[in-house]
Amino acid sequence: MLDEFDRKILATLQVDSSLSVQDVADRVGLSSTPCWRRIQKLESLGYIRGRVALLNADKLNVGVSVFIAVKTNQHNAEWVDRFRKIVTGFPEVVDFFRLSGDVDYLIRAVVPDIRAYDELYQRLIAKIDLYDVSSMFAMEQIKSTTELPLVYASTTSGRGTTRQAIAAH
Repeated sequence: MLDEFDRKILATLQVDSSLSVQDVADRVGLSSTPCWRRIQKLESLGYIRGRVALLNADKLNVGVSVFIAVKTNQHNAEWVDRFRKIVTGFPEVVDFFRLSGDVDYLIRAVVPDIRAYDELYQRLIAKIDLYDVSSMFAMEQIKSTTELPLVYASTTSGRGTTRQAIAAH
């Protein structure tokens, strides 16, 4: 269970994980040692999966996001395992989801242009048979964040249910 200090630490680190422990402690209202212990605990319990630098896609010439919707008529374990290995092996793929509904998988890839996407597409279909593939190019990025909402995180504050916590915001 998370308390309010844990949630503040997580919120602070989501914004800037390069902060020193002292800076995090100052922002959440703790002294350095207890803050450091809490960060270590949050890491060991898996609340913090890692700390990364967020890179500028445009500066790295991969500013085009393409969403690739895949439908398949193959649902056996061997095909699924092979498909997962192939898709996760492409460095251009930054998100990969199995979905419910009409589309079986949604892939988000980043590329410099349509030609690079076509090359990715050709490499994909050369490696595995797909029933239907449709691609959508993002015209504008309106919101993109790595910050997860913490309002749903379990707390020990005794404030009640998650719904009550959300309503309080």
